[in-house]
Amino acid sequence: MDSVLEKNVVLVLNRNWQAVNTTTPAHAFCQMAAGNAQGLDILEDVQMVPRTWEEWLALPVRDCDMHVGVVRGALRVPTVILTTHYSKVPLRRPKFSYRAIRERDGGRCQYTGRLLRPDEGNIDHVVPVSRGGKTSWHNCVLSCKRVNNRKANRTPAEAGLDLLKEPDAPRVLPSTFFLRNIHGIPDWDHFLVSVEA
Repeated sequence: MDSVLEKNVVLVLNRNWQAVNTTTPAHAFCQMAAGNAQGLDILEDVQMVPRTWEEWLALPVRDCDMHVGVVRGALRVPTVILTTHYSKVPLRRPKFSYRAIRERDGGRCQYTGRLLRPDEGNIDHVVPVSRGGKTSWHNCVLSCKRVNNRKANRTPAEAGLDLLKEPDAPRVLPSTFFLRNIHGIPDWDHFLVSVEA
């Protein structure tokens, strides 16, 4: 079982309070001890107080807090840290995956226009791999499994199919858009972009 120190359970905010990344408690503690970040003490009434390393060490561990054992007792793990010097929001393109293709294509089969449940679709190579097609943003689309099987290793024109739109790489977006609260940490919800799964 992984130690809590090794899991990405700490949300990283830039100095403008924008979510930019996630990190491990071990890394967060290092950043705080070096003065490069402050732990965000989030109180029940939604008051948020940045705390220095020295202040963080003196905080009591509440029942709702993750914590680690240290020589002096229990140390609260911050759920959010605030960087003291970094102000940028990195930009990035989603990684190529079925989920990213699905999001780019709006969950619609690019041949029929039908909205697909996640288990009804798969990735289709517009120009089949067997004919030199690449696995890339520009050659892959979301397709209904039935239509993809019928298309087989033919081009859309050979199979009598029309694409709704030409496939293209998704636009570059702020990294905040790609952060997900997979651990269900309530404190993160104040800072993350809400998107449909």
